[in-house]
Amino acid sequence: MSDDPAARPPSPSTAGDGGAPDRRGGSSSDANAPGIAQPDSPEPGAVRPGSRPTGPEVVGFTPPPLPGPARIEGGHVLLERLDHRCHAGDLFAANQGQDWVWDYLGYGPFVDLAAYRDWQAEMAAKRDPYFYALRDRVSGRVGGLAAFLCIDPANGVIEIGHIEIAPAMQRTPAATEAISLMIGWAFDAGYRRVEWKCDALNAPSRRAALRYGFTFEGIFRQHMIYKGRNRDTAWFAIIDRDWPRLAGAHRAWLAPGNFDAEGRQRQSLSALTAG
Repeated sequence: MSDDPAARPPSPSTAGDGGAPDRRGGSSSDANAPGIAQPDSPEPGAVRPGSRPTGPEVVGFTPPPLPGPARIEGGHVLLERLDHRCHAGDLFAANQGQDWVWDYLGYGPFVDLAAYRDWQAEMAAKRDPYFYALRDRVSGRVGGLAAFLCIDPANGVIEIGHIEIAPAMQRTPAATEAISLMIGWAFDAGYRRVEWKCDALNAPSRRAALRYGFTFEGIFRQHMIYKGRNRDTAWFAIIDRDWPRLAGAHRAWLAPGNFDAEGRQRQSLSALTAG
């Protein structure tokens, strides 16, 4: 049933008759129909006699701050607030000849460094999305970008997206740690939900979301048009009660002992987050 106040619960006298029609002509048994979500386990008191179920009260929630740290530091990577003057050159060079990295993004590839620098300057001036450049601590070079976006402090919701990792940084601890640091910052700041959305056809991004421990929540069909193409969007999320266990899995994967002398992982992050 929808939240339409015109929809009333059936009176006791109609119980067992297959569902009394509501004021829109529907049946009270629609609440059990396929596709109509039921609460997982309402907290005691969430269902009152003669009324419809409601979600539990959110107690003690304070809207978290907007993203703002200019620098988030990890063992393998530094997240630096995007600055086209010092980040565009490295990343443009790292992406040259690799136009496929832009396939699922709403921009790029860029014809030259000047065009890319102009785009970075435009993004760096925004508060939403709030972009970081990802600097590898071993090479010292910038190897990717990621951003907080769809920032909704009132509801405690934030998304991580605009992720573009150059081939040299892909499949490295630095790339994994960058996203882990962003998720951790969001929950430490007081957000209740961190989202990940991608083109439903973007198989690597969908695998990455699951690897980090995001839960797949469904496909939004015909969600948007970008570069003249349709995009069905796959939605994933981690919520605050999931994060303590997942954070432990991320720490275990990033621990030095999880890598051999050649830098190969001993345990996969997918295995750790699934546990």
